[in-house]
Amino acid sequence: MSTEHAPARTRHSTAPGDPRITVAVITRDRAASLLRTLDALAALPERPPVVVVDNSRDDTTRRAVTGHPAITRLLRPAGNTGALGRNLATRHARTPYVAFSDDDSWWEPGSLARAADLLDRHPRLGLLAARTLVGDEAAEDPLNAVLAASPLPPEPDLPGRPVLGFLGCACVVRKEAFLGVGGYHPLLFFGGEETLLAYDLAAAGWGVAYEPTLCARHHPGDHTRAGRSALVRRNHVLTTCLRRPWPVALRAGTGLALAAATGRPGAPRALKEAVVRLPAALARRRPLPPHVERAARLLDREATGHPREGTTP
Repeated sequence: MSTEHAPARTRHSTAPGDPRITVAVITRDRAASLLRTLDALAALPERPPVVVVDNSRDDTTRRAVTGHPAITRLLRPAGNTGALGRNLATRHARTPYVAFSDDDSWWEPGSLARAADLLDRHPRLGLLAARTLVGDEAAEDPLNAVLAASPLPPEPDLPGRPVLGFLGCACVVRKEAFLGVGGYHPLLFFGGEETLLAYDLAAAGWGVAYEPTLCARHHPGDHTRAGRSALVRRNHVLTTCLRRPWPVALRAGTGLALAAATGRPGAPRALKEAVVRLPAALARRRPLPPHVERAARLLDREATGHPREGTTP
């Protein structure tokens, strides 16, 4: 159950915004960073409604942001929802499209309107992955090059490059498609959760595409969550168990077991948590349809280097 807090102030402008798109923001114990994000979103020409899911442990964030002119709805779940907060925010959105931000990311002016235009023109398009620029210096996120080099063949009814991954704080979804596949999977909770959503969208017939004319800004600062690498390792194994053929899942599990045996940071915890969740993963196993598995295998073969785990192109 969640509680809602309406903003106490009106927006900076009374000009109409784009009625097609909402921004969903998840946050946890980062009030100062969230305020910066909200200020940036409030200044966008699209003036999107913003739904914030506050996973914080106390009322500090709520007190800091209540009444901010960007916020349309503030949701406070009873406990930390992780990435599933995006599911909650999307269910509360009243627009056909939803853009995701974290409390340290926002959108460049005009990008949301362009995303809505592309979704209007391409009815099979379920998710758009944006280009991400990092920090004050606007450095290219390494994932941009990985997505741009996707080996998947172009699809005539989709814009950009077909992909099977994205960055969670730099994407726009069609609400119907996102909720139709269940959004982010509850078994993963947080950490490298994007790949499974991309698989499920593609399996349901929706297009997933990288479009570099859309741009998100990411200012991660010095607040990386402790234990994130373990969550990403765990969820990589669980994702393969949930959707990929058994040889792929066994390779992923064996790799994690070897990493744990050699003391790789985060690997023992990841292995323990993956084993605990394995029965639930097996009960929910639903292998990808052949055409999506072929695409996933092509990405496996073509991958060079080590792109960010959980964000396979």
